[in-house]
Amino acid sequence: MQFDRKKYSEKILLDLYKSMLKPRMIEDKMLILIRQGQVSKWFSGIGQEAISSGATLALEEDEYILPLHRNLGVWTNRDMPFEKLFSQWQGKMNGYTKGRERSFHFGTNEHHIVGMISHLGAMLGVADGIALAHKLKKEKKITLVFSGDGGASEGDFHEAINVAAVWDLPVIFLIENNGYGLSTPTNEQYRFKNFIDKGIGYGIDAIKIDGNNILEVYDTVKNLAVEIRKNPKPVILECVTFRMRGHEEASGTKYIPKELFEEWAKKDPILNYENFLKTEKILTDDLIKKMRDEIKKEMDDGIEKVLNEPEIIPDIKIETTEIYAPVENNNSENYQNLQHVTIKPITDNRSPKRLIDAVSDGLHLAMRKHENLIFMGQDIAEYGGAFKITQGFVEEFGKERIRNTPLCESAILGAAYGLSIKGMKAMVEMQFADFVSVGFNQIVNNLAKSFYRWGQNADVVVRMPTGAGVGAGPFHSQSNEAWFFHVPGLKIVYPSTPSDAKGLLTASFSDPNPVLFFEHKNLYRSVEIEEDVFDDYYELEIGKARKVRNGNEVSIITYGAAVHWAAKYVEEKNIDADIIDLRTLLPWDKNAVEESVKKTGKAFILHEDTLTGGIGAEIAAYISQHCFKNLDAPVMRCGSLDTPVPFNIHLEDNFLPKERFKKELDELLGF
Repeated sequence: MQFDRKKYSEKILLDLYKSMLKPRMIEDKMLILIRQGQVSKWFSGIGQEAISSGATLALEEDEYILPLHRNLGVWTNRDMPFEKLFSQWQGKMNGYTKGRERSFHFGTNEHHIVGMISHLGAMLGVADGIALAHKLKKEKKITLVFSGDGGASEGDFHEAINVAAVWDLPVIFLIENNGYGLSTPTNEQYRFKNFIDKGIGYGIDAIKIDGNNILEVYDTVKNLAVEIRKNPKPVILECVTFRMRGHEEASGTKYIPKELFEEWAKKDPILNYENFLKTEKILTDDLIKKMRDEIKKEMDDGIEKVLNEPEIIPDIKIETTEIYAPVENNNSENYQNLQHVTIKPITDNRSPKRLIDAVSDGLHLAMRKHENLIFMGQDIAEYGGAFKITQGFVEEFGKERIRNTPLCESAILGAAYGLSIKGMKAMVEMQFADFVSVGFNQIVNNLAKSFYRWGQNADVVVRMPTGAGVGAGPFHSQSNEAWFFHVPGLKIVYPSTPSDAKGLLTASFSDPNPVLFFEHKNLYRSVEIEEDVFDDYYELEIGKARKVRNGNEVSIITYGAAVHWAAKYVEEKNIDADIIDLRTLLPWDKNAVEESVKKTGKAFILHEDTLTGGIGAEIAAYISQHCFKNLDAPVMRCGSLDTPVPFNIHLEDNFLPKERFKKELDELLGF
């Protein structure tokens, strides 16, 4: 192995040596503790230390790095205390995640590191968002994100690089090519020769280096960073290396030919560099011993303290309240015709607005209020979006804030999370709610879990044009709110009126948590629900239902378009009904529902979504458990047929419960 020291000082050369020595010594110790039963799991990066250490030292301390399992050198070279790291690995309260996450599945803004989730590739899009924030703020910083050769087969890899290329984002996509994704060799992962071959396909630069040569890694990353800070652009950096242990210790290495270990043992990044420094008369055995003694003392002290730390005593209240970032308390109160206003409009000026007008107005005012808010979505700029809701926004706010995106939903949702990590806000418009399925992982595993996992809020609003009744068929008409209802950490908002749509949308942007905001397409331009809406900015409290109608005979619990179906029918039949519009589905207003049902003694739940597994099932179960003594009849629920949404308008009418619910409601009233 040839080393070119260039003009680097002896101090830098020694720092690079120590940067690899520390993670190697920690790993050696972890392997001993595993055999002793004191550590449960470990993903070893032995043999790959030059990449993590060299890349980290090459960057500025406030530039974000997004590492993987085998990148211990990233964490140690950002001066994270070993004691706290070991506490994290042991699942102790003093770790970075209070025992809620494993080894490197967490982040720390203090050290500018965002750890991985188990779904490989997911953090590449997040790196895009962090880099976008750097670019928008003109900070002249870069972001470096790691991928393995196996993880590069994920769709997120393509999406993230494509977005970074289109937007000229300052990101280094560092690929550790160690020849195996767990046990699958690269010849079963891909057919191209080198990852640098991919660069031309994205129109970006791609470089291949020896990942076991720390000087080559350090020098390459340092020079790339200098160039990218001046001229933002992404680059692929392929680092060829080899892992000398299994994917994780339990998996072993029997699937790897023995001769490969013999070959790569000769390329050990630490031993070869150590010999080079000795030849250059920079490093001595005495200095090595001094370094080792210092590292060993830090490890021994930390291990002793952490092993003596008490086990976590679970507290249900803490666990269930720390899934959401705190929302600023605006002292909820009723105001005129709106319920649960938290920020009042400045004047009483109102004008007629359809649902689509109210949504557009809310977006407009939110952009003015939050200067750090970025809109992203397909065709939302000059075209104004599929429904023309953002038409004219580019003229006022510019293309940096109103951003057309490639068809890369997962990467864009990841980028929204990255913007939040940098203290910004993001709105992502799904062209249709149906299309969110290709970004599902980012929502349920990154956005939803982030605050619970490591205290990082995800200040992201995902707008979801939803619902049937427009003859659009099974891929443009689904009601998919129940997909997310089961996911702690998300908030789901689904207004049925223009007033609620505007006030809840503005509140969603003020909420630091991820909000899925559903907008019924068939209500967008409905003149039947048009109403006078405040022209000024105002907010409604998320999590509070609205009493649509006051009655004593039956409680109808509903949301979305079904609110209007119910209201129209009870008016026609003169039914003395309480109608509760949930407005927020997660968390839903249990108190409002319980109060109504205990008053009327009968509960009817109506939603447009298919019946089986719908949100109505959970509400029915809650009512049965908490209001049983007050019930005079069975809890009934009505939803759409358990089929995909059909295209033919007559089949679609038959699919929806718009008429079917009437008979079932009459049946309930007969008890």
